Amino acid sequence: MQPYLVLALLMLLEGPATTVAAGSMVGAGVLALLPVWLLAVSADVVGDSLLFALGRSGRHGRMLPLLARLGVSGARAARLRKDVRRRLPRVVVGAKLVDIGAVPAFLAAGLAGVPYRRFVGWVAFTSSARAAVLVALGLLAGPHISGIASSPWAFVSLSAALGVGVLAVSFVAKRLFSLRTRGVPQ
Repeated sequence: MQPYLVLALLMLLEGPATTVAAGSMVGAGVLALLPVWLLAVSADVVGDSLLFALGRSGRHGRMLPLLARLGVSGARAARLRKDVRRRLPRVVVGAKLVDIGAVPAFLAAGLAGVPYRRFVGWVAFTSSARAAVLVALGLLAGPHISGIASSPWAFVSLSAALGVGVLAVSFVAKRLFSLRTRGVPQ
């Protein structure tokens, strides 16, 4: 049970990389498919719901500096709120396909006052499909890396290392993007 708990935490912090790694553990016969898929979907929904709640709390003045730091302020925030209200399904699917877009999109959904039930319905639907694809990718690799399968903790360590790497790349990409767009009016 402990590997699943660690996986849940890692999936919450860095879902895609950990989900693929967990899928490879399933393919190697170390973990069971259904719990891994359920954890991936649940972690995705919880993380996205936290972003939504942060956006919803952005209506209060004290949260505005944090939202601005996350890329949701001024004219851009108004445009995102308008787009989210009109095209929530398209926004959610797009944010799930391009992971870096989830933060401003889901913050904007909260700011726009989108009903949570509508938001979470689309998020759960797209997270289910995304988790299935990511686990399947891992399943394909699982039999090829079964040498590491002697210990679930080796996989968990590998997932953590991969997650840290992906977070580092994501951080650098966000930094570069924000430096490029700083001078561009939003």
